[in-house]
Amino acid sequence: MDIRDRIAVVTGAAGGIGRALAIRLARAGARKVVCADLDADGARQVAREINGLSMQVDVGREADIAALIETVEAETGPIDLFCSNAGILLPGGVEVPDADWQRIWEINVMSHVWAARHLVPRMIARGGGYLLNTASAAGLLNQIGSAPYGVTKHAAVGLAEWLAITHGDQGIRVSVLCPQAVRSAMTRGFEDHVASIDGMLEPEAVADACLTAIEEERFLVLPHPQVAEYFRGKAQDYDRWIAGMRRLNRKYGVLDGK
Repeated sequence: MDIRDRIAVVTGAAGGIGRALAIRLARAGARKVVCADLDADGARQVAREINGLSMQVDVGREADIAALIETVEAETGPIDLFCSNAGILLPGGVEVPDADWQRIWEINVMSHVWAARHLVPRMIARGGGYLLNTASAAGLLNQIGSAPYGVTKHAAVGLAEWLAITHGDQGIRVSVLCPQAVRSAMTRGFEDHVASIDGMLEPEAVADACLTAIEEERFLVLPHPQVAEYFRGKAQDYDRWIAGMRRLNRKYGVLDGK
């Protein structure tokens, strides 16, 4: 997809990858970029920087995502690119309370489901569109110290695959972003954790990788190229990969941000 003259929506746009994506899309010539975030002031500030629009959106609520899509399509125009980017990280394992599991499930997985539910039929009716879903390298590998994050990011990758398989012949293009550590509010305090062993990228580098993938209509976006090797190693010898991850768990198994 050529982003020039396109209408794009970015969730989680107040900071981190979302902010960098919104700025990069505007610089690439998007006709309008809509910055959506629970942080209304932050989204508004980014929108001002790029002459875009902003909306306060809680991606953990289907009604908010439906309203975002309806408002943009009614007042600005058809959405060409939807960047479903917002996400959260919770430390811990199966002992994490059900309410927290539900919350991370809604934000990291259902937000993508709801965006597709309310937007894909519109895109199909007009001949196509593009979805960029932010997952994580944890969705291909796993997350030492956080079962909720590893599980939900696996689900996010699975959904993106399903959308690409099911709707590709109807003009829906899908990319899934799977970086390791990216400098943001989410990763603050985790600079020495396992996800950073291959380096912590700046959000701008990740946004550049996303734009390249969109231009090439490439499914898997890996700003850390090492992830591809780890993923191949996992597929080639699952037991060896598990053993390696256990070694990492012994060193980094407590995810406390300290």
